[in-house]
Amino acid sequence: MTRERGPLRLRRRDRRALLTTALVALSLTASGCVVVHGEREVLPTATRSEAARALADFTAAYNAADKGFDRSKDAGRVTGALAAIDGARLTAGHANHPSGNPNHTPLILTDAKFTIPKKAGRPRFFLADARGNKGGDVRWLLVFTRDGSGANWRVAYLTLLAPSAVPEFAQDAQGWAEPVEGRAGGVAVSPADLGADYADYLQDGGDRFADGPHTSGWRTDRERLSKRPGLVRQYQDEPLTRGDYAPLALRTADGGALVFFATHHFEKQTAAAGTSVPVTNQDVRALTKGEVKQSLTMEFVSNEAALDPPGSGPVKVIGRVQGLTGAVGE
Repeated sequence: MTRERGPLRLRRRDRRALLTTALVALSLTASGCVVVHGEREVLPTATRSEAARALADFTAAYNAADKGFDRSKDAGRVTGALAAIDGARLTAGHANHPSGNPNHTPLILTDAKFTIPKKAGRPRFFLADARGNKGGDVRWLLVFTRDGSGANWRVAYLTLLAPSAVPEFAQDAQGWAEPVEGRAGGVAVSPADLGADYADYLQDGGDRFADGPHTSGWRTDRERLSKRPGLVRQYQDEPLTRGDYAPLALRTADGGALVFFATHHFEKQTAAAGTSVPVTNQDVRALTKGEVKQSLTMEFVSNEAALDPPGSGPVKVIGRVQGLTGAVGE
């Protein structure tokens, strides 16, 4: 015989559940601990002190990795394009100098400024802009990202710019910046499409991008190199848009955006019959699989920073950091 649960029994259990919930809520309020649903609320992605700590943690990890040519030292502080680019550099350096980097000079970042957007959802990100002691009179722009509240802040994008090239960002009364989401309108090219458009431009040209060293200048260099006798060069370009390679953008004061995005490039060198492809660079040798005879296919990852104007007009690529990430000899 089954004992039925009458209305009175259900009401008592419901009251107990409500009482438990109320006591938990009261306890949280009294202790000052409040749960905020960051997925729905529009909030600053980080505090300024948190951003400063993230920059210091990255710098310490970067220096440890560079000193020992040991990519495990900063693996928890880099991601996306920078992890691919600098990780390959460290791998090649370790292969050629197993005891460490003989030319190591610690990176020192000073006069740091932080541009922190208010947004809902993920990824959470912010921009650090600091003066570096490497690369000349330049500012180091580092885009930090984080997927979860308990995760490390990691640098996904790095760009070096002259101080005069760093744009002014739109900010609210409290000094928080505005993100430009992937498919947002109001700019010449949505951030989500910028990588694909850039890859198409490198292949076919066009007027979507302003002339400069990372656009028309790069295409000119490729054309010049492809005409060298005895060695044929072929190029393939692709956008990188998924996961930690997703583009990130901040609204600039003029209504446009500074967009950070990543691309993937391949260069195949094929030697004329009876000759071989010369490989003199030690880092290229360290990252090459197979034996280089008739051809060498090199793989690169590049991260770009671009000024995406409001409304329409050509996009200006103002910075690019690129690195060899692998190669195959045949």
